[in-house]
Order: sequence, then structure tokens, then C-alpha cells
Amino acid sequence: MTLSPPPSNAEIDALILDALNHRVGKDERAAKPHDWYTATVYALRDKVIDRWMESTRRTYAEGAKRVYYLSLEFLIGRLLRDAVSNLDLNGALERALRSHGFELSELEDLEPDAALGNGGLGRLAACFMESLASLDIPAYGYGIRYVNGMFRQRIDDGWQVELPETWLSHGNPWEFDRRESAYRIGFGGEVVADGESVEWKPAEQVEASAVDTPVVGWRGKRVNTLRLWTAHALDPIKLDAFNAGDHVGALEGEARAASLVRVLYPADSHRAGQELRLRQEYFFSAASIQDILRRHMQHHGDIRTLPDKAAIQLNDTHPAVAVAELVRLLVDHHGLEFDEALDVTRRTVAYTNHTLLPEALESWPLPLFERLLPRHMQIIYAINSRVLREARKKGMDDAAVAAISLIDEGGERRVRMANLAFAGAHSVNGVAALHTELMKQTVFHDLHQLYPKKINNKTNGVTPRRWLMQCNPGLTNVIRDAIGDAFLDDTEELGQLNALAGDAQLGERIAEVKRSNKVALAGHIKDLTGIRVSPDALFDVQIKRIHEYKRQLLNLIETVALYDQIRSHPERDWVPRVKIFGGKAAPSYHNAKLIIKLANDIARRVNSDPSVAGLLKVVFVPNYNVTLAERIIPAADLSEQISTAGMEASGTGNMKFALNGALTIGTLDGANIEIKDHVGDENIVIFGMTADEVAEKRANGYNPRAVIEGSPELRQAVEAIAGGVFSPDDKDRYKGLMGGLYDSDWFMVAADFEAYASAQREVDARWLDTAGWRKSAIHNIANVGWFSSDRTIGEYARDIWGVM
Repeated sequence: MTLSPPPSNAEIDALILDALNHRVGKDERAAKPHDWYTATVYALRDKVIDRWMESTRRTYAEGAKRVYYLSLEFLIGRLLRDAVSNLDLNGALERALRSHGFELSELEDLEPDAALGNGGLGRLAACFMESLASLDIPAYGYGIRYVNGMFRQRIDDGWQVELPETWLSHGNPWEFDRRESAYRIGFGGEVVADGESVEWKPAEQVEASAVDTPVVGWRGKRVNTLRLWTAHALDPIKLDAFNAGDHVGALEGEARAASLVRVLYPADSHRAGQELRLRQEYFFSAASIQDILRRHMQHHGDIRTLPDKAAIQLNDTHPAVAVAELVRLLVDHHGLEFDEALDVTRRTVAYTNHTLLPEALESWPLPLFERLLPRHMQIIYAINSRVLREARKKGMDDAAVAAISLIDEGGERRVRMANLAFAGAHSVNGVAALHTELMKQTVFHDLHQLYPKKINNKTNGVTPRRWLMQCNPGLTNVIRDAIGDAFLDDTEELGQLNALAGDAQLGERIAEVKRSNKVALAGHIKDLTGIRVSPDALFDVQIKRIHEYKRQLLNLIETVALYDQIRSHPERDWVPRVKIFGGKAAPSYHNAKLIIKLANDIARRVNSDPSVAGLLKVVFVPNYNVTLAERIIPAADLSEQISTAGMEASGTGNMKFALNGALTIGTLDGANIEIKDHVGDENIVIFGMTADEVAEKRANGYNPRAVIEGSPELRQAVEAIAGGVFSPDDKDRYKGLMGGLYDSDWFMVAADFEAYASAQREVDARWLDTAGWRKSAIHNIANVGWFSSDRTIGEYARDIWGVM
């Protein structure tokens, strides 16, 4: 592949001015900063489009197999910095903009975060898309173009308030409408016989229309496509109803279509929310499968060769209905016999599992599923009959057959989407070594017995371009000075730093970068929250989705215990510490929202207490997103990865923090285990029960009340929270939350408290050993290069997709 040479400074400047004049419609004198931002994107986009078209032409010319990544989330963040960095145009753009009085970083800050995801699932999908392009693998990502995302989080009096995220209010210069790629998506109706075949006649149809965003790989090697679907009614307005005076009812169809792409994860605590979620999942899966088959037939002609030219990866259970949709289209529209259609589907589709939590393994009430997707229900029954016959032939007992079934017959009958994905895929992968082994032992035990070769492990990774080079340029430059540039193309070359871990000068330079990042974050925290924090304190960070299994509550209870100890023993040599929290709670998740309120109540009390001034601060940073993570992670000293062992599939934040020189405090859960193996026991702080010990404690009877009453520090902290010390306006606010610890403590907060508190005091001791802390930080940076998403995608490409 021959790429055009990089543009000169003069060429870049001319491109920006041309875009400003002819696309934005402003001259230099009238242009505002947002005009310069838009012009800069348009100028850069022209360079991206050239690579994009070249990549597409090359794929067709080579007849290459494509990867299709289906995900309900793509948390891509801001794209300007990503594209500039990956095309190596930082210097030219910075010089061009400075000549007009602007800094590139100022314009980057004007770009809104794309509200296309919420947590690790979506961020992983974004990393994977960037790595697919960086490894020169032809790929499409498929998802939904959410107008308002999940929500914008505001904190009012300590409570989470959900507001619409209006990221598209001024348009999106990165995207391209593809009106020719539009498909009809049906819901409801009936299935009728038509001779030897059947026909699904939907009662309702909407149009899925494609909107494409280019995804630039490292050094511009390839530009792939993120294709997101938006929805429209076939008849946007019923004129007869409108003219009859029913002005609102006339727009009902468009409103129903728009609801499909309005919000990520609508609350599903009621039937209407459940139906919308299922409609969303089928909408984007069906449009994606139709698009894949249309492209395949257009360029290859024979539907039976689909597995040779397409690899479809399902990112969790959200797109699992794609299995039934693909079989339906192969049978009903392409004339394959059912068994052949199922075989083609299985050889094409692979499934990634991201959770062991039963409530997160999606299932849908059978009546709802059958009403919305009657033909798919028939197909699922047909797949199920074949799977269950295989199980019987293998001599599996009734309990195993019931567990394997795609239909849960216990209580309310439900369609099990994880079982559908498993049965319809040739590969089922976990995302960390422990997670994959637990899949075999727990949620997929019986399916694994039936299909013992399907489950494999692909430990997650993160893209080093965004999560080191772009978000932490200071550290990147120090590393380049120390070991050269090889790590920019292969992060495992960071291992060269191990030989320099004891170098005092290198340790000092990295510490200077860290402090500079902390000063910047402290200023941002002051602007956002009004709270002043010292950059000389230890920055102790837990930023992730708020969920009980992630145990923000354990962190908060230990914070209260520490607060009490500092007040009771002022004579001790306490390490100044800033506890930084961030994350969103699902709108209908009561306890998670209560945990956010507790964090803010504790912050209000602790931060105003002069007896701990300078020793402990607590901050909850609102509206956690990719851009905020890019500020926080380079400034973190300690990374909190403290989930209940056996419940976190992998984690990717743990990798990002370590790559930026933070030490991890964590349980032996998810990828923490593999991080420990890579960085060494002495460079990570591990505490608490293992997954096996958690399972054993649950099975053999666990008395959390006795544990709480047997620990003076824990009891005092829990009683203070439950008694209203931190909520004087409502003394019973946390009574139920703390009561849950006494009564069940499913997430083992009390059981792991003493070990966690002890580990935190070990962190204090390490922090006071400045040279030792710096050495451990360097070993973390040096040894997590393996956790690059390039390595992960390489494994998918070789072992699952067959494209390398």
C-alpha cells in the first residue's frame, strides 16, 4: 500500500481556510472558535476520506474477508485528537492554527463527546474499531446513532439528575448520511404459509438508514467504517389525520420510529421499557444483517460463501437476535434449507460474553418476543429443538437439558438470548482468563459440556494511542527519550523500561509529568465542583459505572473509617489522600443512585471538617465520560479495581491506569489477575477473597452481621452512615442500604472490609517510600504493553475470524 506524503504546513493552512470560507461560510475576521473547530475537522476529514476510499477499494480488489462488529454501544469519545494523532498531523495543524491565534487543544475541547455508549462495553468496542484499522483488517462496526445517549449526569444536592445529552444539537461534521443504505425493519404481524415456504407479514415497519463515521487506524494505514443506524417512519406524517385536526396523532409513527434511536438503555423496570429495548436490539441487528447480506451478494454472489467472506462478532447478548435474523433471511429470502442456513449462520457468527451476572444475561418474556417477532420465535423454537436433541443424544439429564434450552420454562417463560447466541455461534469467548473459566463452570456449564470446543478466552485490551500517547503526551515523550520510538508501534516494547525502573532521573521525570497532570486535574475539579484539592496528595481514583458489584460502597465505608481514624489519632503520620469518584447509575437502579448520594454526603462532611484539613478530601466528579477519563487517568496515583471476586468480567480501566503509571489496589478478579502476573506481585496491591472463596462462603452460609459486629472500625463506619451522621437532613436515608449489609451482603463488602482497609494502609506505607513507589510505577508502565487492544484483535483475527 502506497500512501500519499503528509501535507505541508502551507497545504494544511490552505485546507483550513478553504473549509472556513466555503463550507462554514465565514471569513477569518468573522469566524468564532467553533467555526475554526468545524473548519479544522473538515480540512482533516478530506485527508481521512482519501484514505477511507483507498481502504475500501483495496478491500474489494483483494476480495478480502470483512469483520462485522455488532455492538449496542460505541463509546468513541472525541474524534479530532484521535484522527490528528493517527495521521501524524499534530505539528502541522498546531502551527497552522497558531498562525491564526488558536491552540489545537482549545479547539479539541469544543468537540462534544459522542453519546453512543456508557461503560466498558462501549469503550472496548471503540478500542477494537481503532485496532482493527491499525492492524489493516477490513471491518465495519454496527450500532445505533443515539440522539440523546444514555443521559447527561448533573449532581443536584448530591443526587444524580438525568438530563438529555444533546451532543448532536449543532450537527456532527464527522458523519456521512448513506441514504442508499436503507432497510425496512418489521415488527409484529403474522406468519402465513405460501406454498412450501412461509412469509412474515409485519404489522408495523420502520426504515433504518445508515450514517457512517470513518475510523482512522494508526499512521493512517487503514480507515474503516462505523455504521450507525437512525430510524424513520415510512410515512413521516399522516396527512389525512393532520388535516382532520389530529395534529399529534398524525406524527405518531415518526415518534415511534424516533424512540428507537433516542436513548441508550431505556429503563426496563416496566413493560413499555422492556419492549423498547427489544425493539432497539432487533432494529439495529436486523438492519446490520441485511446490510451485510446485501454487500456480500453484490460482490460475491453466492450466499453459501458468506462464512468465507464475513465474520460477524456479537458484542454481548444485545445483538443476539441477529442469529435468528440471519437464519430467517437465509431461509425465507435466499431459499436455503433450515439446517444449511443454521450451519452457515454458525460458521459466520461469533459471540463475546461480558458478564456472569444472571440479570445481565438478557432474557425476554416469551409473549412479548412472540408478539414483536413471530417469525423469529418460530426459528428459535426450531434451533432449540435441534440443540435439545443433541443434548439428549449425548445422554444429558433433565436438569442439564433445561439449562441448555433457549426457552426458560421456569415461572414466566422467557427467551434466553445468551443461550441463543451460544447455540448460533461457532466461537464463544470470555474477556479475561478467570472470566472464561467461570463461564465454563457457571452460566454456560451445560452448554460447554454439549459444545466443549466453543469457549475460548480473549483477554481485553485498550488502544495505547488514545490511552497513552494522546491523553498523556508528557509521559509519552519521557518514554521516547528513555527507550526510543519502537513502543509507538508495538507497546510490548515498553518492557525495555524494566531495566531502567531504578533510574532515579527517569523516576523523577515521570513524577514531574504525573504532578503536572495532577495540577491540571485539580484545576478542573475546582472548576467543576468548587472543591480544592492538593496535587501533592495521593490521588485515589474509582471511576466506572456505579454498580454494587463494583463496590464503590466498600470504598466509601473505608473512607468513613479512615475519616474517623484521622480524627481520633491526629498524632499519626497520615498520608494526604484525595478520593475521586465518578460514574453514572442506571436511572432505575435505586441503590446505585443512593451510593452516589452517599459519596456526595460524605464529601460534604469530610471536606468541611478542619480536623482533617489537607489529609482527606472526597470528590464526586459529575458526568463521567471518555474526555473526563482522559483527564483523570494520567493524574491518578492509585487505581481502585475492587469488585467482588468472580463478578467483573475483565475491566479495561485497570489497564489504562497501569499504562499511565498508577498502582492498582484490587481483588483477584477479571483482568486484575493477569495484570498481577505481568507487573509482578510487588507492584500491585491485592486483597480479599478469591472467586472460589466467595462462592464457598455463599454456599456454606455467611453471617455478615457477625462480621460487622466483630470489626470495630467497620461497625463504627456502618453505624455512622446508617444513623444519619452524613445525612442529618434525613437520618434514615441510608438505613436500608446499610441494612442490606447486615442481612445478606451479597457483594461481600463486610467480608472484605478488613483486608481492604489493611491494603490501604499498605498503600500508605508504599507512598511514603518515594523511590519504591516510582519504581513500581515504572514497572507498571513497562509491563502492561501486552494489554493493548492490538494484541487482543490479533488473537480474534487469527483464532476466531480467520482474517490474519
